[in-house]
Amino acid sequence: MASSADFESASREVLAFLQRTLGFDLWLVTRVEEDDWIVLESHGQGYALENGRALEWRDSLCSRMVAGVAPRIAPRVMDVPAYATAPFLRQFPIQAYMGLPLYLADGKLFGTLCAFATTPQPSALSAQADLFDVIGMLLSLLLQMEIKAETQTRRAERFEAQALLDAMTGLFNRTGWDQLMAKEEYRCRRHGKSCVVIVVDLDELKQINDSEGHMAGDALIRRTAEALAQAARSEDVVARIGGDEFGIIGVNCDQAGGSALLARVLGSLAEKGIAASVGLAVRASTGDIGQAFIEADRLMYQQKRRKSSQQPLPQASVE
Repeated sequence: MASSADFESASREVLAFLQRTLGFDLWLVTRVEEDDWIVLESHGQGYALENGRALEWRDSLCSRMVAGVAPRIAPRVMDVPAYATAPFLRQFPIQAYMGLPLYLADGKLFGTLCAFATTPQPSALSAQADLFDVIGMLLSLLLQMEIKAETQTRRAERFEAQALLDAMTGLFNRTGWDQLMAKEEYRCRRHGKSCVVIVVDLDELKQINDSEGHMAGDALIRRTAEALAQAARSEDVVARIGGDEFGIIGVNCDQAGGSALLARVLGSLAEKGIAASVGLAVRASTGDIGQAFIEADRLMYQQKRRKSSQQPLPQASVE
């Protein structure tokens, strides 16, 4: 194999090498994200599993392999009860399977390296287990190195974006928000990661400006910035994206992580006595952060309209 500078190109080369060496109709590198099993790279044909396609993780053969209830190499899938009963087989004609897990540095499951064949394979295939394991281990190590490098890159990006700070709050301004959102979208697509977007809009800024003056309004804006910065994690993006509107990108957050971030935001705002309307949206595995931003903004305005019409509504919810 030629040298590869990153996980994406290395995955493509590994899949091509494994197909030349071990056969099988289709080889995949996948990402597991909550209930989704997402195809990151594919090589071969016969199953219409193109890059970016998301399937149910619990239905897959890989979920059973990772759980330890079925072997990593199955030359005849129907001879393995845990595989033979998998719902995945009702969608795809699989007669042989190979798979192994890919792990992050903290031991969490990232995804899988796997292969399918439409015909049973020779039993001698099991003799290739050591080669398969070594390639999977090296791919996991490359992934871990790249994610570690990404963390350093993200820090450098934030440092470079210091010129794009809002003068009043010290948060990123709208230009900084747009640039960093594009960079996080690239990472989400590259590794099949998820994130959340939270939009916060102050409810009482105009009234305070009118009744107490703009200095009081400016103090409210700064207090809100402090509350959001305290609620967010160091890797999250926090920005003032309008006069009284703020945004947070919860990096590498799934639904549960987004709910936890939202709870911290609401708690921090309440602690500082700030009334605000809030919307949260999760970047779908087949969507993008821009769409999540639009949806979070829509949910925020929906909450604001309900408040103005005095309809009962919880303080905020994940919709």
